[in-house]
Amino acid sequence: MNEQLQDLYAFIDAHVSDMIELETLLTAHPAVSPNSGGEGELAKCTALEAWLKAHGITKLERFDAPDPRAKGGVRPNLVATVDGAADDRTVWIMAHMDVVPEGERALWQSDPWTVIERGGKLYGRGVEDNQQGLVSGVFAALACVKSGRTPPHTVKLLFVSDEEEGSAFGIEYLLKHHSLFRPNDMIIIPDGGSSDGSTIEVAEKNILWMEIAVHGRQAHGSRPDEGINACLAGSELALLLHGMESHFNRRDELFEPPYSTFQPTRREKNVPNINTIPAEDVFCMDCRILPCYSLDDVRAETARRVSQIEQKYGVTVDITEHQAMESPATPADAPVVHALQSAVRSVYGIEAKPVGIGGGTVGAYLRAAGFQAAVWARMDETAHQPNEYTKLENLTGDAKVFAAVMMQN
Repeated sequence: MNEQLQDLYAFIDAHVSDMIELETLLTAHPAVSPNSGGEGELAKCTALEAWLKAHGITKLERFDAPDPRAKGGVRPNLVATVDGAADDRTVWIMAHMDVVPEGERALWQSDPWTVIERGGKLYGRGVEDNQQGLVSGVFAALACVKSGRTPPHTVKLLFVSDEEEGSAFGIEYLLKHHSLFRPNDMIIIPDGGSSDGSTIEVAEKNILWMEIAVHGRQAHGSRPDEGINACLAGSELALLLHGMESHFNRRDELFEPPYSTFQPTRREKNVPNINTIPAEDVFCMDCRILPCYSLDDVRAETARRVSQIEQKYGVTVDITEHQAMESPATPADAPVVHALQSAVRSVYGIEAKPVGIGGGTVGAYLRAAGFQAAVWARMDETAHQPNEYTKLENLTGDAKVFAAVMMQN
């Protein structure tokens, strides 16, 4: 290990208490989307800005997306810059500030908005998703600043809003309204990974979330002949759409599972009583499709199957898309992948391999816009669960990985 990295690693190891302090500060400001009854990210962003300035990262810029539902009327996006020896490209560490609600409070062993340290772990809502990546990125950059080690290239930390609810006020807003990224930038998103850090996510399945409303005719439960049972038609349609798994049947071992999935999920309440034939039935489909199929392919097959049900039952069907995202893969030999592999090998002593995932990250938006992004972290994947936690060894280890990437030529 060279002397520069030794200095950075030593700084990180010596400032674990400061990492805990920042995790505690961030958790104390619940950044829940207005969609989920929260106030948004402004209070958390303001606290983070003040903390960064107080600790020596002072080059900060805000890009606020307007949202009248949120506190202050905005959803903030914050960029912190550490100047490098050259500005020919930027190393980005991108994390999100928003968190999901705590869920059922009774399932928590402690207050979800107060960080508790126990057994080498920090417990609280958001400590792993995505504050582990946020804090690790901050301390990698802070190590450069405080140790007087100038990175070869510009380093930027990006803290976005709205990741948990679709990114309309986060990365999607930034890509649409601001030119922050360059084609040769390296973008790392520490918002997913394996417990040993051995996977680097370079591709995502295409995502299509559909809300499907089936319209029939209400009748008494004893006279189904006088009605059109929307629940019956909707149930058969849900099974028919689920059956698209055998239609779009190619496999790609980069992903787990290595096939496309079409799953019925949420169902809306219809009639309040048992003895009424419902005129309305609303259900949702969560579709995760291998990139070899386009969303237009799926839409066309969906329309064909919907038409079958309409003709069979005499119903009409309306479809609303709540999310539709498709993106190319980051090449497995992209510079950002090689940089991560080298850093993970140096810090953790393991060989990290490129993989694809079925879940969605902000990486899909960046790849669709033509930028190479990789998702990596070492985490136990406790996101959205009660008693969410992060390991202190992951906070420090991941910070060292990011520091090693920052110092690469």
